[in-house]
Amino acid sequence: MSTETILADELAAVDGLPAERRRWAAAAIFTALAMASLDTAIANIALPAIAADLHVGPADVIWVVNVYQIALVATLLPLAALGEIVGHRRIYLAGLVLFTVASLACACAWSLPSLLMARVLQGLGASGIMSVNTALVRFVYPGRLQGRGFGHNALVVATAFTLGPTIASGILAIGPWSWLFAINIPFGVVAIVIGLKTLPRTPRATHAFDFPGALLAAGCLGLLILGIGSAAHHARPGLVLIELAAAVLLGWVLIRRQADHPAPVLPIDLFRRPLFALSTATAICSFAVQGLAFVSLPFYFEDILGRSQVETGFFMTPWPLVVAMMAPIAGRLSNRYPAGILGGLGLALLGVGMALLAMLPASPHVADIVWRMAICGCGFGFFQVPNMKALMSSAPAGRSGSASGIVATARLTGQTSGAALAALCFGLAGREGATAALVLGAAFAAVGCVMSSLRLIAKAQ
Repeated sequence: MSTETILADELAAVDGLPAERRRWAAAAIFTALAMASLDTAIANIALPAIAADLHVGPADVIWVVNVYQIALVATLLPLAALGEIVGHRRIYLAGLVLFTVASLACACAWSLPSLLMARVLQGLGASGIMSVNTALVRFVYPGRLQGRGFGHNALVVATAFTLGPTIASGILAIGPWSWLFAINIPFGVVAIVIGLKTLPRTPRATHAFDFPGALLAAGCLGLLILGIGSAAHHARPGLVLIELAAAVLLGWVLIRRQADHPAPVLPIDLFRRPLFALSTATAICSFAVQGLAFVSLPFYFEDILGRSQVETGFFMTPWPLVVAMMAPIAGRLSNRYPAGILGGLGLALLGVGMALLAMLPASPHVADIVWRMAICGCGFGFFQVPNMKALMSSAPAGRSGSASGIVATARLTGQTSGAALAALCFGLAGREGATAALVLGAAFAAVGCVMSSLRLIAKAQ
């Protein structure tokens, strides 16, 4: 490594990378993040095609989605903690390499077991990317531009989550399901090459890695996601209860074991900071709203309003489009105004938008739907960047990895919980479940708005 590169890495630990290297590093970070985020959404669309090609039933093929989510969420916190010790760059690049190789294995899978094994590895790779993603953004961008960096990060995640089904449908219209995974390979190779040359080497902690704590955290989060998924797919209540109870038990043991640890895998030390704890809870609420919305709205538009699939795709577009416009604006504002105000305003708008969607007339005009979706996108985009910046800045630089892991864990837990709650609404209310899910989403936004406002008091203290 050249002397110039070493000096640049030392500068990044203080205040970001030089402009030219920063642009290339950001390109590597956001390309990998887009790939990992898309794969959490696109596989759902391919399940019927995979089931038909591999000659398996719906109850079996659903594990193509489940094993990816479990492997991803279960290892986020352990890998984030490991990143603080070995370096965020190493974890990120290792995750990216594993994700790319596993994508090739998914594309070449010849049976359900082979595909499931490849998806587990792909989930582990995605976890390596997502666990330290936000920490790397913190070191790549200087303090004065971190709002912009987090804005770009939020934009990539929101766009990938929203447009994933549309992209998957387009690929499946012209090719087999294996193309959904093969398309990751060229992008992954390019991101690896750029990342090797541009990603900074971040400061490393001196404490040892807590392997028992990592296993407990993985078991706790893995069982939590498994239990939520089982509930969403209407598994036996007894099985769901056992999975969730086991998750709670492991979580309790983990908290007791790591109460006095200087750098716990589950960052208990960071949750003692009111701003960090409130920002995390607010993030879970917001992504639960998003999960509720994007599961229920297609059914709402098609089954209740009688719109076509093409029209539904059009109606879903204003949300990510407005998020894309609002994220940079919110990023700049986050450098001047408290996250408690910006986040509270954003979640208030999101809640109003969800309530307005639930109150749509029986035969609304296109404009009636579009402006309501735009309000939701405006609120979500206005909230996400200031909240992410508040969460990361409330943690010390040496704990950026753990804070980054919480950012990803809160996002995925919120989305998964929202989707499960939407499924529960359909199970309880039948055809009217979509409306119930939208109302529940408005309630979650209201709770998040209150918690966001509490950050003003926490900061004052």
